[in-house]
Amino acid sequence: MDQEIRPLLAKVEHAYHIVGKKWVNFILHVLMEGPKRFSELNTLIPDLSKRILNERLKELEGCGLLTRTVIPDRPVRTEYSLTVKGQELGTALSHVEKWAIKWL
Repeated sequence: MDQEIRPLLAKVEHAYHIVGKKWVNFILHVLMEGPKRFSELNTLIPDLSKRILNERLKELEGCGLLTRTVIPDRPVRTEYSLTVKGQELGTALSHVEKWAIKWL
C-alpha cells in the first residue's frame, strides 16, 4: 500500500508546488477567458511586475499548462493561451475561488 501511495502523493505535492506560487492562480484565471498578449496580462494583473509575469509564464509553459504563440504580424505579437491541461487546472481552481467568495 505504501508504495502505491507515494507516487500519488508526489504528484499532488508537485501540483501544490505549482499553484502555490504567487500570481499563478491570477494568471490562470485571466487566461481562462481566452488567449492574451503579455501586455494584456500585465494590464489585467496590475500589481504583478513584468519580471515576475515573464518568469511565471515561462514556468507555466514548462509545466505544459500554457502555450506561447508568436504571431508574425507587424509588429510581431506573442499570445499566451491555456492548454487542455491548463484549462482543467483553471476549472479546478474556479471551485476554490467560489469557496473563497462564500467562506472568506
